[in-house]
Amino acid sequence: MKLVKVRELEKHYRQFSLKKVSFEVEAGTILGIIGPNGSGKTTTLQLLMDLIPSDGGEVSLFGKNYPKDTLAIRRQTGYVGEEPRFYENRSVAWTERFVSRFYPNWDSGTFERLLNTFAINRAMKVKELSKGMKVKLSLALSLAYDPKLIILDEPTSGLDPVIRRELLETLSHIAADEEHSVIFSSHITDDIARIADYIMFLIDGEVRSLSEKDTLMANWKRIHYLSALPDAVSSRLFSKKTTPFGSNGITNEYLAIGPMLGPSINNQSVKIESLSLDDILLELVRGGVTCSHC
Repeated sequence: MKLVKVRELEKHYRQFSLKKVSFEVEAGTILGIIGPNGSGKTTTLQLLMDLIPSDGGEVSLFGKNYPKDTLAIRRQTGYVGEEPRFYENRSVAWTERFVSRFYPNWDSGTFERLLNTFAINRAMKVKELSKGMKVKLSLALSLAYDPKLIILDEPTSGLDPVIRRELLETLSHIAADEEHSVIFSSHITDDIARIADYIMFLIDGEVRSLSEKDTLMANWKRIHYLSALPDAVSSRLFSKKTTPFGSNGITNEYLAIGPMLGPSINNQSVKIESLSLDDILLELVRGGVTCSHC
């Protein structure tokens, strides 16, 4: 079941445009969105939540659309922004009472359990919480009404490694039941590599690549070679370099050309190196990469 369908979504500002962004998210999956600062990640997520008006395209969540089904969508969607906003002088307990009024299926037991998991004191005022604790509080508030979709904008930015790992494990468990889905953006590619099922690269307001993570990582390789490669292989390499120790180039079609390199790999004249998501992002930002299949 597709929980999210986005078709040719557009948003235009004076110095930036989101250009016909399209993607889908199946139930039980996690979509990670990667892109440089200013690439349109936050704009895309805000459009999904109808926090800003679009200039074109369509957003459908749970088969419902804005503005007709706004209330129904909001009650099934949890949103955690990069900078969670609260009434700073109010306590955590007061914040729960306030937020719970908007959700008929609010579960105080779930909220209490999450507070204990995140080590958040109900009596503390929000202004006394660190940035990481505010993110955790925002997540606890979002999960307490059992939303089918969780949308997070840079949730791990500025968090220490322990808190980041706890948050990622929580997100992974959410989607494990095949009924809930998660969409989250991050410039910390290791976080996305750890839990995402699908990865979308958003660059200059455009989707440059969208594929299953395992397929993406299997296709993107750096090939080191000592002698000339077959034309069918060489023609699919880019960012080629020659060094005193041989030559190398990058491909995003390794599953197609890999079998042709078998003998060379066996005699050690060709070596295959896996790329990180940072490496892939850099190549896509540089441009000139055809990635229609990934």
